[in-house]
This record gives sequence, structure tokens and C-alpha cells, in this order.
Amino acid sequence: MRDIEDTAFLALILAVSVSFAWILWPFYGAVLWGTVTAIVFAPLYRRLLSSMQPRRNLAAIVTVMIIVLVVILPLTLIAAAMAQEASGAYEQLQSGDLDLVRLFRQGFDALPTWAADLMRRFGLTSLGEAQEKLSEEVIKGSQFFATKALGIGQGAVSLIVNLCVMLYLLFFLLRDEEALAYELRDAIPLRAEQKDALLRKFAVVIRATVKGDLLVAVLQGALGGLIFWILGVSAPLLWAALMAILSLVPAIGAALVWGPVAIYFLVSGAIWQGIALIVYGAFVIGLADNVLRPILVGKDTKMPNYVVLISTLGGIQMFGLNGFVMGPVIAAMFIAAWDIYSTTRQRTDKGT
Repeated sequence: MRDIEDTAFLALILAVSVSFAWILWPFYGAVLWGTVTAIVFAPLYRRLLSSMQPRRNLAAIVTVMIIVLVVILPLTLIAAAMAQEASGAYEQLQSGDLDLVRLFRQGFDALPTWAADLMRRFGLTSLGEAQEKLSEEVIKGSQFFATKALGIGQGAVSLIVNLCVMLYLLFFLLRDEEALAYELRDAIPLRAEQKDALLRKFAVVIRATVKGDLLVAVLQGALGGLIFWILGVSAPLLWAALMAILSLVPAIGAALVWGPVAIYFLVSGAIWQGIALIVYGAFVIGLADNVLRPILVGKDTKMPNYVVLISTLGGIQMFGLNGFVMGPVIAAMFIAAWDIYSTTRQRTDKGT
């Protein structure tokens, strides 16, 4: 009878847990980033709390205000500037001021003979077809923006709602971090050393992913945008954002953006701009990753590069931009769980 009651209770826990997750799913991004932000800024909250004891509410409010002023507000301003640049680039493309076919022709004419022959062999020189395809895409883009204007407004409202939910959750996660940590640790049905190892690994991976990957990506994007602005490349903020996003994916990086631009400079006759961009990209943008990432991430979360690459790409494929955090975290927890299982089994075998 006791076994039946335990089984029924476990089934009830599973059912209500799945139902609760289903209810929260529309706000999973807000919950995720609220949790991530709380973990990253927990040291700042503890430092403020030590000088404001015992006013936990005040310390949590001040921490949230600092996050808004230092992180959220600058990102909002950058996003607004990016939207303005994107709108300007789209208008140039639609009006014909930005003629991609003409730029392609100029680059093709400047290619050496062997490169031009290679492009002809693969059928990459059909400018008329490219012009027709480009026109079709511009028309489709016009129709899309016209029909989705209301959807864009609704998306902005959804973004604001999710941001408010995130900040509201962030306040309580900071204020009640100790109580929540103890409750979570007590609720997990594992041995004490296993729970401590998993929770410690989770916190370390979150901090490493945000502090290491995100900050390095932002830095590389900023450095790339700066050199693009200096060299007179149009829409440098958009290119900076693209470089930052690509920097989040291991083995790809910002070179996929500045590399082709440097090649275009070289083949179009802007030799010194091309050489300057190559040198800057290799020794400034590239070294920012090699020097800063080990300092910010440390050695505790070291995973094989292929695991980081696959988990990041898979996470982005499954969860969108949120996946660059969720992918590596799931991979790290997978490795940690199997490592703990292997260690526990070895100890058990030795004991027997």
C-alpha cells in the first residue's frame, strides 16, 4: 500500500510540474534571463547587502536599478539605432541608391583572371539573374513590412511585457537567493555531494557563458563596428551587431563579416583599407577572443571546442537567441551529471 501511495504522489508531482512548465512556457525567455541575470549579478547584490544590512529589499532594488542603467538601457538605445540603420539600408536598397548588382560587377571586374574563370565555371557571374532575384526579394520585403506592421507593434508590446516580468522575477531571485537555494537543494532527490556539484556547475557555467561569451562577443562587435566606421563602411552598427552574434558561435566568429569586406576592399582597389582591416581583424578583433575569454571564463567550465560548437548551434536552432546560453548549459550539465555518475559508481565498486 505504501508503494502505491508513493507512486501516485510521484505521478502527481510530475503532472503538476509539467503543467506549471507549460503555463510558464510563453515567458520562458523572461524566466531564463531573469535567472541568468540573478546568477551573474548575485555578487554585486551581496556586496550591496553587506553595506545595507538587513534591508534586503533595498539592496535588491538598487541592484535591479544598476542592471537597468548599465545593461538594459544601453542595449535599448543600441537596438533603436540599429533599427534606424536597418530602415535606412532598406530604403536605399528599395530606391536603387544601394545597387548590389553594380557592387558585384565592380568586384568581379577587379578579380584576377584565375578567380574570374573559377566563378564562371561555377555559374556565379549571371548578373541579370541576380538583378531579377534581387528585385523579387525587394518586392517580397516590401509586402512583408507592409503586412506585418501590426505584428511588429504587437512584438514590441510582448517584449516590454517580458522585460517587466524578467525584472520583477529578478528582484525576488536576488532578495530571496539564499532561501531559494536551500529549498532547491533540499528538493533535489540526490546525495548532498551530487547536488552541490550540479548546482555549483550550473552557476559557474551560467556566469562563464554570460561573462565570457557575451562580453567577448560585445567587445568584438564593438571593435569591428569601430573599424568599419573609420573605414567608411555603411551601417557600421548593423555590421557590429552581426559580428557580435557570429562571435557567440565557436569556430565561426566575426571574421565571416570583416573578412569578405577586406577582400572587397582589395579587389576594388582600396588596398590600404583592405590591408588595414585584415591587420586590425587578426590582431585586435581576433586577439580579444584569445586573450579575454580565458580570463573571463577561467578553467572550471572548460569543454571541448566541438561540444561548445555543436551545443551552441543546436541551442540556437531549438530556442533562438536564448539558445546560446541554454545550449552550453545543457551540454555542461550533461557532462557533469555523467561525470558524477561515473565517480559515484567507481566509489561504489571500490567499496564492494
